[in-house]
Amino acid sequence: MSDFIATLILAHGAGAGSNSDFMQDMAKLLKVKRINVRLFDFDYMKTIQETGKKRPPETIAKLQQQWQQQILSYSEELPLFIGGKSMGGRVASTIFEASSALACICLGYPFHPPGKPEKLRTEHLENLNKPLLVVQGERDTFGNKAEIEQYPLSNAIALRYLPDGDHSFKPRKASGITLEQNLQVAANEVATFIQQQIQGLS
Repeated sequence: MSDFIATLILAHGAGAGSNSDFMQDMAKLLKVKRINVRLFDFDYMKTIQETGKKRPPETIAKLQQQWQQQILSYSEELPLFIGGKSMGGRVASTIFEASSALACICLGYPFHPPGKPEKLRTEHLENLNKPLLVVQGERDTFGNKAEIEQYPLSNAIALRYLPDGDHSFKPRKASGITLEQNLQVAANEVATFIQQQIQGLS
């Protein structure tokens, strides 16, 4: 444990749990960067895994409660960061300011549902005071680079874009970039952000 510089609790997106390729790959890449990644599944996802039957996520209030339980059960000495993929990051972003977490990390933030740019989920992001990092694919259908740059977001939010990436950071073949490259860049951005926050403590 002494090798790690921080712990990052990461929550999954709406459609796939902590055992998805994205979550597992990100955890591996960040562990190399000396970040202790803890993954967890929301209750509805555990039920999907147990029954094999699809079901929608619970209400945001229930997801927030489950997130807070993860934070409250954290008892290590390492600085704590929280975040997640898509929905998991969105829920984390609504509770981290009042938590013991130093900062929040959103991997593909769902700024709006695909095809519904008017249904914005940014109100709580306009007045944040604690640091938040958003790593976003440039052509994410939940909020692409051109759209995001029009939003009135808090100065506490750092935005990093992955070239030609979609909501899971995957670029098109014609781009000449691979998913592995984008995942590595994402992990580098997260590790740098975490190091900056820790340095700010000293």
